[in-house]
Parts: sequence; structure tokens; C-alpha cells
Amino acid sequence: MNKPKPQKPLPKKSRNSDNPPPSQKKIFTPVETESNPDLIYGCYPVLAALENNHQLNRLYLTAKMAHDRRFEQFLPQVKANGTIVDIVDNNRLNQITNFANHQGIAGTVAPYEYIELGDLITQAKAQTQHPVIIIADGINDPHNLGAIIRTAEALGMQGLIIPQRRAVGITSTVKKVAAGALEYFSVARVVNLQSSIEQLKEAGFWIYGTVADSGNDLHKTKLDGAIGLVIGSEEKGISHSTAKSCDFLISIPMIGKTPSLNASVATAICLYEVHRQQLLKESS
Repeated sequence: MNKPKPQKPLPKKSRNSDNPPPSQKKIFTPVETESNPDLIYGCYPVLAALENNHQLNRLYLTAKMAHDRRFEQFLPQVKANGTIVDIVDNNRLNQITNFANHQGIAGTVAPYEYIELGDLITQAKAQTQHPVIIIADGINDPHNLGAIIRTAEALGMQGLIIPQRRAVGITSTVKKVAAGALEYFSVARVVNLQSSIEQLKEAGFWIYGTVADSGNDLHKTKLDGAIGLVIGSEEKGISHSTAKSCDFLISIPMIGKTPSLNASVATAICLYEVHRQQLLKESS
């Protein structure tokens, strides 16, 4: 009978086998920017904060950015206001922003102040006879939310409503993607989206919900008066209960094989159609 071949001994697991050896460990632990929503970074968000006299607790920038004419002019005043100004290298900024695209500058600000819904409605109606407020139903991607805010502000819309639960709030990534738009654009964060929609209706707003393929064609829909535009998430769209609260359901006609659009892209298309119809009405 053949003797069984000896088995090779299994390698012994180190007690710290899940950790890399000291030579491979990072020299720092990156800061999770999403858990630090008071962090802003990138040229446009920081510049917008400085131009609007937003109080910065701390400003981090490279020596190159400290001599950039856009920022250099603000440094004496922010120092006088009590802001700590740190001249740092890119490695430090990488650590602070968790390797985000910081462009050589970052800062920490006071927490974002959401506006009360009633105040948002009053403010919107005071700005124009045809206010537009976006209602984000379940947007979880901060890049999408930031892009929606940037587009809405650029097209002259009046504000945004987001729910407190199961949706992203105003984080550092949202601020970065919004590229400074949040300095000029109000956001209300509400407990209950359906009751907020009813409050908008009582204030004279017509509620338009966006759906994939069962609504009226966007370009054939009259978008007039005070408008609340509901945008859902890519995965689920707007919820059934929210859809029932809408006065109208609208869809973007699609002729390709792609079944749906990114939430921020769909919002941009809808908002531009609103803006286009407003311009036509003003010129007629």
C-alpha cells in the first residue's frame, strides 16, 4: 500500500493577519468627508463662501493658492474675522479631503442652515410671480443632489425640498458639486414629504411629478404658475404615495434604448423646459 503523501502545513495566521505589515500601513487615516459635512473644498465653493462673507472656522490652502489673486485679497479679512489660515501642502489637503479633487484649497464652515418650508415658500413667492421649487424624493447620491442644486440655481429656480429620512442631506460632496450655488439657493429639509406637498398646494403651487414613461410628454405640458417639481431616485423613481399627491405626471420622451436618465440630468431637462416656457411667455 502506498503511503499517503505528507500534507504541507497550512501557513500560520498572524493575530493581525487582517492588517498590513507596518511597512505597508498608511501614515495617516483619511478624514471621511461625508461625516464632516461642514467641509468645503475646491475653488468655486470656497470662493463663493468668501465672496458672501460666510464665516470660515479654518482655511487650508497651498502656498500657490495663497498668492492666487482670487483668494489673496480675502486673506486679511478672514484672519481679522478669526479664521485660522493654514498654508499646507497637497498631501495634507489630500488627508483633509479624503483624496477629493480639492484644487489646492479647503475650509471648514458653520453647519449648513436649512430654511423652514414656510419661509422658503414666502421667499420664493416674493422673488417672482412664477416660483419653481424642486422636491427631491429619495435622492441618495450627493453628486446628483449637488448637480440638481447647481442647475436649479443657474436657471433661476427658487429652492429645493429634501426629506430628512432615506435621502442625502447637504454634505461636503454636495457643496463641492454645487460649485458655490448653495450660497444663493435655499434648501428646506422636512419630516414628511406628502404634508409638505400639501402645504405647497395650499400656497398655490401646482405639483408636477416626473415618471419614466406613463406621464404626459414634457414638451406638450403647459408648465405655468407656481410649480413644485418632484424628482425621484434613479432606482425607484418617485414613491407611489408621492405620485398620488401630484396634480400632473410628466415624462421625458425617450427614443433610444436607454430606459432612463440620471436624476440630475432629468431634472436639468425638466427645469430648462420650465425656463423655456417662461421665456416664451415673457416675450409674447
